[in-house]
Amino acid sequence: MKINQFSIRPTSTPQRQQELQRIQLLQSGDVDRMSAKELLKTLLTRTQDHCASPLTSAEWLHDLLATPDLAVDEWLASDQPLTTAIFYRLALQLLEFEPDVDFRLEDPLATWHKLTLPMEDHEAWTSTDMANAYYLLLNTRGKGGQILLDQLTAQGFLAWTYQLPAKQKPLFFNGKPLASFDPAKFICEVVYIETDMDTDFDGQADLVKAEIIRPQDTEDGLRVPAVFTASPYNQGTNDEWGDKATHNVNHPLTHKEAGQEAPHEMAFPTEFKRQAVNGSTQKATQTFSETPGYTLNNYLATRGYAIVYAAGIGTKDSDGLQTCGSPEQTDSMKAVVEWLHGDRRAFTDRTHGITITAWWCNGNVAMTGRSYLGTLSTAVATTGVAGLKAIISEAAISSWYDYYREGGLVRAAGGFQGEDADTLADETFSRTKRPADFRRIKPTYDKYIDRLAQAMDRTTGNYNAFWDRRNYRKDFAGIKAAVMMVHGLNDTNVKPSNVKALYDALQDLPVESKLILHQGQHIYINAFQSLDFSEMVNLWLANKLWDLDNQADSTLPHVLVQDNHLPETWNAYDHWTAGKQLTFHLTDGDLTPENVHVAEQLTFNDHQEKDTYQDWCQHPAKWQTALIADRGQFSCQFKTAPAKQDLLLRGTPRLQLTVAASLDHGLVSAELVDFGDDKRLTTSPVIINRGGLPLGYHWKADDLREFKLQKQASPYKVIASGHRNLQNRHDSATVDELAPGQLVDVAFDLQPLFHHLAAGHQLGLIIYASDYAFTLRGNEDVDYRISLENALLTIPGVSYLNSGRALR
Repeated sequence: MKINQFSIRPTSTPQRQQELQRIQLLQSGDVDRMSAKELLKTLLTRTQDHCASPLTSAEWLHDLLATPDLAVDEWLASDQPLTTAIFYRLALQLLEFEPDVDFRLEDPLATWHKLTLPMEDHEAWTSTDMANAYYLLLNTRGKGGQILLDQLTAQGFLAWTYQLPAKQKPLFFNGKPLASFDPAKFICEVVYIETDMDTDFDGQADLVKAEIIRPQDTEDGLRVPAVFTASPYNQGTNDEWGDKATHNVNHPLTHKEAGQEAPHEMAFPTEFKRQAVNGSTQKATQTFSETPGYTLNNYLATRGYAIVYAAGIGTKDSDGLQTCGSPEQTDSMKAVVEWLHGDRRAFTDRTHGITITAWWCNGNVAMTGRSYLGTLSTAVATTGVAGLKAIISEAAISSWYDYYREGGLVRAAGGFQGEDADTLADETFSRTKRPADFRRIKPTYDKYIDRLAQAMDRTTGNYNAFWDRRNYRKDFAGIKAAVMMVHGLNDTNVKPSNVKALYDALQDLPVESKLILHQGQHIYINAFQSLDFSEMVNLWLANKLWDLDNQADSTLPHVLVQDNHLPETWNAYDHWTAGKQLTFHLTDGDLTPENVHVAEQLTFNDHQEKDTYQDWCQHPAKWQTALIADRGQFSCQFKTAPAKQDLLLRGTPRLQLTVAASLDHGLVSAELVDFGDDKRLTTSPVIINRGGLPLGYHWKADDLREFKLQKQASPYKVIASGHRNLQNRHDSATVDELAPGQLVDVAFDLQPLFHHLAAGHQLGLIIYASDYAFTLRGNEDVDYRISLENALLTIPGVSYLNSGRALR
């Protein structure tokens, strides 16, 4: 096991002692009048006395070992001095590591170093050393995936802070607010925010429902920041309806003619009425008991952040239509931020015209969430809306074309062949959950969704006006909020190109940005054993939302990447792309074609026998296995020589080819593959302790997870892929003519990399046509011919690794 911590803020000795007094572990003068040993006993006793435990402090100390043979109380009564080994033997037990299971009692420091935990080492311990070490220990993560202070908090250690006057909150420790807000007294209320649009054509400005969870302390004068999650899924989904509408993908590409234009989607009214105001209040009239939540938000709620959820237009209890990523959907979520900042009105219900303000909010807002949720965080940030100080966008789309299309092709999100913008709109159109409301709006929605389906254009796959309206990259320059990006390098749903585009743009903007890349698929990372993500967020938001000068920007790494080869290893870097650009010539030995010695052209055919084709359509994983094993029948495969030492591949690979198809249409696809028998990390985290991560005292919990090495070695791993329609050789919006047998030059990007290629492994490139997991599956009898004369693969950043580290 290895634990990585990046959220511990450097502090001075006076700061540490002051903060220990703040949480009632130190009293004035303790350090001066006590020995190190006496102070340790005092700190341990006060810690236990604050916890709601059935054990007295005396019993508790008798159950902990100071030496392999002496309990803590016995050692305290002895003449043995405090040593570094004694302190960290005790510390491991406090962090829930078990003797003789997780560490050897005789050598606790070996385990401490192996875990890479922070430590203080002294030959002769003073009371000042003890205070510093205990402070650091409280900020150290343990076996349960929490820092010791949060572990103690879940046991009731900070329950006394619930009674503090509101003006004394929040309490900060190591630059982060503590869980000092009583979840049993959270206020849950509903408001309806008025937008500047009428997307359901009823002549009235759309109202958007927002659900709010805020501390009781706001009733006593405390003004708190808001953490807002924009989730179109929040009010329910039409899963069965969406499944029925999935598009057929088992049909061939067609030849495209230049000038083919898809119809535009429907325009919404610009003139409409607004609700008449009949009074105002500070008290909401509607509440709720449960709402689908994000566990990171649950963690933040007990630390004084108000948590806000809204599903936006076209969802249950809100007005409007579901528009799937459009500017109107963005504006409906922007309206929530504006209300929180005090710039927009809301009502206590949908009909009575009683306005209500977010009087309890300090005007500072952050947005959180993964996938569609993170996408809308990014979208709202591009508007530059006042009050939005930070976003944490996880697995977020930055261009919807890059989600449902690629290179002039219809391209599925991983695992969802046949889904498209219209099916996602159907899935999230939760106005269906109010039957009478749905009956009234259904004719309007049916007309709208039919036009949307035409405008998105599955026939050509071209970039058009529909996708341009859903391209947030055009508006990146408008971002004023600080941005924390989180993305999986193995995410085939929202592909890494989405976050790479945002990351690259932010480097030229005057805003602070952080990037975290993990080895997972489309997942959250806030409950991992090996990384202090929640604490990192807490530190960062304390700076952005509470305006605390806590050096969060300098403390947290600019780029943080989970290593794909070494388990539980997270490395900090200054940039995504760094190192030497490396160009592989497919013919000169740098990337030697397998089973090809001297050849100017290679050929393959995209057709399969009926039984094989149907089997692969039903089980794309079988197609992937066959592709790796193929030797020239429906692909071309190239490999490097085995790497002599570990390499780090960084950035966006680009492939340049000259290709011909035997028909007047075709596509080319490519995969980069790490070949080599090895135990690789799982792309889905393994649950270590279900429900075992408490998020506060008598509050919600999460499942503790971690990426683990697979039990069996595997011979390869796909690390990047890319696709291009041969009739979109210049860009995705431009149609190029293609004649049967015509050799054409095509260049396209594969998905961005940050990959550790281990010594002895080979980098492979596979060129093929139909991708059964992602593209249309036409099974046409098409011969493809590739000229190798100018075939190039370029990786922009390659550096040598030394003991798992690389150039920053």
